[in-house]
Amino acid sequence: MPGVWVFPGGAVDDGDGEDEAGFKACAVRELEEEAGIALAAEEELVLFSRWITPEVVSRRFDAWFFLALAPAHTPPEPDGVETVDAAWFEPSKALAAQSAGNLVLAFPTIKQLELLAEFPTADEALSAHRNRPVEPILPKVIGSSADHQVVLPGDPEYPD
Repeated sequence: MPGVWVFPGGAVDDGDGEDEAGFKACAVRELEEEAGIALAAEEELVLFSRWITPEVVSRRFDAWFFLALAPAHTPPEPDGVETVDAAWFEPSKALAAQSAGNLVLAFPTIKQLELLAEFPTADEALSAHRNRPVEPILPKVIGSSADHQVVLPGDPEYPD
């Protein structure tokens, strides 16, 4: 997503494995490749959310997002290829910067930051999401091409 701030990510490789373990291996690899942050092998990754691209989009993704504690005092560093900038943001400050027009965030990133902003610390976010079932989120686009909106499961307008 050029020009938009998103979390590091990419495709699961054959060597990553299958199911959730494969997505975790992919997340660890992509975090190091795109942001220069290497997680220790024993670092806990907690499944946070799963977003599936709306059906009207031709290139679709099934994106799994994980929470983890980065090593202390580790600044993210862009790889210069897939990422050209990287920074740490408190969720509420990233949302405020987006609202002020100083940061462009993807829709799923906004929704995830809104959830994370509810927690005062990373430990509390990890604790709240550990062992919690995660249902895939499939946004739907309703309306016309000239006048449309994205709705999420649970929204009153979400079609069955």
